[in-house]
Amino acid sequence: MYLTKEIKEEIFAKHGGNAKNTGSAEGQIALFSYRIAHLTEHLKKNRKDYNTERSLVLLVGKRRRLLDYLKKTEINRYREIIKELNIRK
Repeated sequence: MYLTKEIKEEIFAKHGGNAKNTGSAEGQIALFSYRIAHLTEHLKKNRKDYNTERSLVLLVGKRRRLLDYLKKTEINRYREIIKELNIRK
């Protein structure tokens, strides 16, 4: 499995404040970004895997909605996470 418990804890510790803060928007955006990068690499090798392609599109939509929420509520946190993860606006 590409996403182990240790990797999740590391992502949430770095972006969410601590490993137990799994509900923070920044932590979830970082986790989605990690998963999106993994699925993108998978699709480069398996271009006819349409189920994975659909999952990727859904994940990108979830991340976009969370980013829109952050932008609407706290613009500084939005700018920090965009810069940190190198996400296009």
